[in-house]
Amino acid sequence: MSKAVEVMVLDDEPIVCERLQEYLEKKGMSVETFTESPKALDRLKEKTFDVIVTDIRMAGPSGIDVLVAVKNEAYPSEVILITGYGSFETFRAAEAVGAFDYINKPFKVEEVYKKVTKAASKARKH
Repeated sequence: MSKAVEVMVLDDEPIVCERLQEYLEKKGMSVETFTESPKALDRLKEKTFDVIVTDIRMAGPSGIDVLVAVKNEAYPSEVILITGYGSFETFRAAEAVGAFDYINKPFKVEEVYKKVTKAASKARKH
């Protein structure tokens, strides 16, 4: 049996973290949640995650900053960005840095699960 998919969820709204953690864990994934990006960035130095799902707009480092850190440190994680302020320009910027995908709020947890599954498959091929 393969190891559970390791997922980090980073969003400054605790309810988003709770909803995603509950759903993804029911699907057999291992999930850690963070509401502050500095703490999430510290955790990335300690543990490898298959997928990071992060909000773009947060106090402190943004989701784009987290994405850049993941790529600069060559972590084997795929990053999915979520935002309530989606724009084509933001999507293009995220794509240029190497985001796996982009999800607009409000979203369905099933949609996030499907994208996390695809991203984990890619991350595990690295």
